[in-house]
Amino acid sequence: MIKRSRLWRLLAWGYAFINVGGLIYAARMGEEMHGMLHLFLLLVGVAGYIGWKLARRGVAQADHLPRAQLAEQRIEYLQQSIDAMALELERVGEAQRFSDKLRVERGETAPLKKEQ
Repeated sequence: MIKRSRLWRLLAWGYAFINVGGLIYAARMGEEMHGMLHLFLLLVGVAGYIGWKLARRGVAQADHLPRAQLAEQRIEYLQQSIDAMALELERVGEAQRFSDKLRVERGETAPLKKEQ
């Protein structure tokens, strides 16, 4: 039985061979659209291969970290995100208070009465 990776490699080479051959055939026959289709399919295959390699590299790197450490990193990232959002919300509130203060000083609006 052929190993799965060997089979995929064989299929990938066959795909590339068919598209390169189709590109050459279309160029000899003067069929520009036919040639462009084979070139496009060849580029899609290359892009798919590169994406597959990058995805496998990411999985391999994630496998080196223990699950507890990975969960801890995610919680730390979440905590930093919440802290950043809280800081931005405080800045927006401070800007609103300053804007309201300027409007009252200019006489554009009456000051708000605080309910007791």
